[in-house]
Amino acid sequence: MLRRAAITASICLLSLTSVIFVARLGRRENASSSEWIPSFSAKQIEPCPDNLDWLLPLDLAYPIKYARRDILVNPVSGVERLPVTKHDGILFPDFQSIDLTDKGNVQLKNCRDALTLDVPGPAKRPVDASHIIFGISTTLKRLDESIPSLLRWLPNTRAQLFVIAIKDDDVPDDSEDRFHPADSRGMSDLQSRMRHLGLNVTVVNPLSTHHSFSQRYFSLVRVMWEHRQPTTKWISLIDDDTFFPSMPSLVERLSDFDPNQQYYVGALSEDWWSVSRYGLMAFGGAGVFLSIALAEVVNSKYKDCQERSHTSAGDIRLRECVSWHTRTKLTNILDLHQIDIHNDLSGIYESGHLPLSLHHWKGGGPDGKGYPLHTMHLVADLCGDCFLQRWQFGSDMLLVNGFSIATYPKGGVKQLDLAKMEETWDHPRVVEGSVNVNGVDHSLGPTRPKLDLEEEKIQYRLLDSTTVDGAVRQIYFRKGADGDQDTVLELLWTNRVEQEPEHEH
Repeated sequence: MLRRAAITASICLLSLTSVIFVARLGRRENASSSEWIPSFSAKQIEPCPDNLDWLLPLDLAYPIKYARRDILVNPVSGVERLPVTKHDGILFPDFQSIDLTDKGNVQLKNCRDALTLDVPGPAKRPVDASHIIFGISTTLKRLDESIPSLLRWLPNTRAQLFVIAIKDDDVPDDSEDRFHPADSRGMSDLQSRMRHLGLNVTVVNPLSTHHSFSQRYFSLVRVMWEHRQPTTKWISLIDDDTFFPSMPSLVERLSDFDPNQQYYVGALSEDWWSVSRYGLMAFGGAGVFLSIALAEVVNSKYKDCQERSHTSAGDIRLRECVSWHTRTKLTNILDLHQIDIHNDLSGIYESGHLPLSLHHWKGGGPDGKGYPLHTMHLVADLCGDCFLQRWQFGSDMLLVNGFSIATYPKGGVKQLDLAKMEETWDHPRVVEGSVNVNGVDHSLGPTRPKLDLEEEKIQYRLLDSTTVDGAVRQIYFRKGADGDQDTVLELLWTNRVEQEPEHEH
């Protein structure tokens, strides 16, 4: 009887746990991650955990050097995000060599108490972007692949997104139709799935089966115009890999302009060669914003601009239409980024700036794997606009939140001019006779020379980021040089709910 009673009690407890889990999951489906991640009490933090089995799926080559630190996020109203915030103390304890070949349990010897970092408050600023309509022209496959990144900035903003979707990329020009249309079932299923995830998206067919890519892109103006609301102030044409790290900051920046006046807002390419070739235009991947007053004019000249322009680029067709029918010139915003430079973009990401937009992150980079912004940006759920914020620890370490940790063995941080971007990227194409010798002076300048990795700069790049029991775990990684062990650095970011003994300034 006692055994039967124990079994019955266990089943009841399991059922109750399942009910609680399902209830939380149900709330999660219709909420942003910041809404369902619970506060994490400082008393729950164990600075020296004995189980590191979460490292096993990373397929690391053991033994590795390892260190960790817990970060308690303390949002404070009025705290300004500085170009770099300095802390006298060190961030990590001494590295320890660990080997998880046999099991995930280890005995950590070097541990430090949790560190409290003040960030601008509130951690998650509310935003109402219902006056903005976004538009994308892409394929169903690329739209599906873009869901993780869209989930980082579009939900809970009340902004609308319209997508002109086709099945595949353009077919040869000798075909009667310019593309393979998407089947209605596939469009409906994808739209339903995205809406279930909290994305206010409408997927539509192209306005004509004869439209080229640039014509489909330009036709977004008509689609968005026809779906405008009385409260609509801006329509925005973006790419499927355009990313907005801070919607509140974007809305604030657009509020500087009167939408009842004709405004053509965007950014030049960072690459002077591209600007010299294509002109003073808003490059599409950075995001193009038309005030409702300008959108009305462009829509009224829609037929003329579709027929008159012969460019293969949609953003050029839009620029032509604006210049043909208005006297409106580009309002260039430097914090919108087209990202037309290549290879290692550490200089941009480590600059300390909070970009209004980022682009071309799906590919490229020194390893060819791109920059997974939907993962990098995850920490913003706990600390809001702290994404890519820089903290200096001691004399020689810089943390760029969500991107990298770097040390500077020759002279420390003080020998760096942190107001200038490091030229880590490949040198852009040369424009003969131009005084813009670096090719980026108009956009990213002034810059400083690239440092020699391993000699002048030791960089640990973000390898992965995940949510764990209401916290955000960041894993920074460096490949061992000259036979040295690989290094893994763990930061576990949590909400601070009570005073802690260590609070460094």
